Amino acid sequence: MKYYLVALFDRESYLSMEQIQRNICKKYKLYKNAHTLCIALEIIENPDINKLNSVITNILKPYKKFKVQTNGFIYFDAPYKSVNLKIESKGYIIRLARNINDTLKLHGFNVRENIDNLDLHVSLANTNYALKDLSGSEYIAACNSCENNDFYKLAKIERIELWKTINNKKEIFVKSFPLRDY
Repeated sequence: MKYYLVALFDRESYLSMEQIQRNICKKYKLYKNAHTLCIALEIIENPDINKLNSVITNILKPYKKFKVQTNGFIYFDAPYKSVNLKIESKGYIIRLARNINDTLKLHGFNVRENIDNLDLHVSLANTNYALKDLSGSEYIAACNSCENNDFYKLAKIERIELWKTINNKKEIFVKSFPLRDY
């Protein structure tokens, strides 16, 4: 089973991004309940959960809450047809992603081999768990509508969570790793 280590936003940052997500999902009738907005930092396959919790806790011990810069949108074409907020891959967030990847590799976890060209993003709308698949013209229209919306914001990350891939929203959560206040 795949597990995801994700960065989650504070309430204020989340609400500003959620408004864009709601507009897209409402216009194209994609979700009844939209998915939680997050930044996927790492994907771990079939880990020993107890060992993973211990390693992640040690990695995150010195980290404080931090800000990331959103800067426009990034799109992933078919088969994903995904509309995403682009996260600038610099500063604290990319350092954290590299540290997590390197440390988990050293501890023998099955993670991504190379994250040099990592496109950090927040998925606003995609075909996963959607009520319907976006047609080609709807996908292009969604991308064009986002291009007209200049979204630039500093968003605050307040915690890291470990999730498992399950369709049930109540069972997805595994563990939360709150970051220290600064």
